[in-house]
Amino acid sequence: MASSSNWVMESGDVPHVLAVDDNLIDRKLVEKLLRNTSCKVTTAENGPRALEFLGLTSGEQNPLNGRSKVNLVITDYCMPGMTGYELLKKIKESSEMKEIPVVIMSSENIPTRINKCMEEGAQMFMLKPLKQSDVKKLTCQLMMNRDCEI
Repeated sequence: MASSSNWVMESGDVPHVLAVDDNLIDRKLVEKLLRNTSCKVTTAENGPRALEFLGLTSGEQNPLNGRSKVNLVITDYCMPGMTGYELLKKIKESSEMKEIPVVIMSSENIPTRINKCMEEGAQMFMLKPLKQSDVKKLTCQLMMNRDCEI
């Protein structure tokens, strides 16, 4: 029985975010913005690396492989090899991981792409470049702090 409570933040916990982007500059920017809001950040340069970190590579049935729990995955949409949409689908297909919120980022505002991601279970779709206010809103939601000033 899967429960979303596994991924809900306890007060005082530091959110752990997996940030996935093939562009080093974008990845560093997202990492910096997340660290500014007191998040623990792990980065991956592509979808397969993210799946490996999550323990979802083919043949492995041991999510996270004993690593610390991830509270959120934020991924670029357009990446070589595996798109953010394909990564989202893999995460949502996993019984162990499907409760983790996944946020998709893109520099392109394409309504059909946004709708497709939201229908597949994305928590949010954000346009790049991300701003500190975007990330603050995201972490406030993650920590379920209704008193956050955005």
